[in-house]
Amino acid sequence: MPRLTPIILAIALFMERMDSTIIATSLPAIAADIGTSPIALKLAVTSYLVALAVFIPISGWMADRFGALNIFRIAIGVFMIGSIGCAFSGSIGAFVFWRLVQGAGGSMMTPVSRLLLVRGTPKHQLVDALAWLTIPALVGPILGPPVGGFFTTYLSWHWIFWINVPIGIAGIILVTKLLPPVEAREPKPLDFTGFFLSGIGFSAFVFGISVISLPALPMYYGYTTIAVGILMGIAYLWHAKRTEHPLLDPRMFRYPIFRASIIGASNFRMGLGALPFLMPLMLQLGFGLTPFQSGMVTFITAVGSLSSKFGAARTFARFGFRRILIVTTFISAILLGINALFHPGTPMWLIMGCLLIGGILRSMAFSGISAMSFGDVDEADTGQATAINAVAQRVSMAMGVAVAGASLDISSSLHGGGLLLSDFHIAFVVVGLVSASSVITFWRLPPQAGDDLVRRRPRHAD
Repeated sequence: MPRLTPIILAIALFMERMDSTIIATSLPAIAADIGTSPIALKLAVTSYLVALAVFIPISGWMADRFGALNIFRIAIGVFMIGSIGCAFSGSIGAFVFWRLVQGAGGSMMTPVSRLLLVRGTPKHQLVDALAWLTIPALVGPILGPPVGGFFTTYLSWHWIFWINVPIGIAGIILVTKLLPPVEAREPKPLDFTGFFLSGIGFSAFVFGISVISLPALPMYYGYTTIAVGILMGIAYLWHAKRTEHPLLDPRMFRYPIFRASIIGASNFRMGLGALPFLMPLMLQLGFGLTPFQSGMVTFITAVGSLSSKFGAARTFARFGFRRILIVTTFISAILLGINALFHPGTPMWLIMGCLLIGGILRSMAFSGISAMSFGDVDEADTGQATAINAVAQRVSMAMGVAVAGASLDISSSLHGGGLLLSDFHIAFVVVGLVSASSVITFWRLPPQAGDDLVRRRPRHAD
């Protein structure tokens, strides 16, 4: 069956994609149970994203070195172990650690599944197979918030992690029994020094931003880890210029459109990373909704993201990348900031309408950015472009959560009490402004940027 391979691989991907969105709805309940604040649990969100950023660049090497099927099975197993550890966690330290373990497993699932699919599928069936593989990436975020809210409201938050165990076991069995072996490859040399320096740099910097305003830790912890992250980053750049095959090649930024795509998308994506963190907290702590009610509101964002996929290519072909990116990022930033105007008396249909439109526009913007980032990259450098793009995605989303959490921390500390609705309003304005800064980058793009990726229709064809 030509669709058997992508369907089996999609089981594991569905588990990872749903888990990445399911936790946000449950943060207040988890915080209350393990004796910490919901804002402090931003560490659990950022640690997962940082683990993805650290381990994704070496996933291809791991698959070639130890076998793609073996690594995929191990990745599922590590993800399951991390899930079990999260369910048993009784402190914020344990919870953050096991989220890191989950992220290490999840980082291998997506790239290795694509590798398995490409190597095990005939070329004439590849388009259809990739379409089936992308289904969990689209459906998982839709189901995550309501499923997480249901478990947390009517059972307990532990079930958002226990559910991964039977799914993971089924995935390992199906992969072992039904997928054909994949031909082994001789891996390219791995930049171990670069892996060490970049991993320490990413994690230390994001961790420092996350903890700098947490009352549970002395402030110098944050400043120290930020300094370590910056020093490791500088050391990595020095190392990368002197090695033949760096893990992430900074020379890629010589491509102007690629450079603009990474910088613009990173600023814009901070808002995307902050929204799933801020919105469920505001709905539950500020509006008084249950986790299930909150999840039934926020899932609409993923519905909007899914619906935009059907017309994105035609839209960019008609109006061009630069124009669409300027409009979508600007309006998306406004819709992100407009959450600062919502209060418990705001009609829920209005809130969901803004989330839906925002989801549509953000997804369309990212579709264009993802394609345009390869617009001026040579064929030989596409692997590096893919790796840098994947790392930038996770780090910027983690930074978005860190900035949103820091805004809540600082705002609440100024009035000396617990979280108020006004604290969330301030945080939404902050991340909206950060996201809006991406418009400057896209405004500076040449008018013809990305035109070679689509067949433009002339403007007089109306």
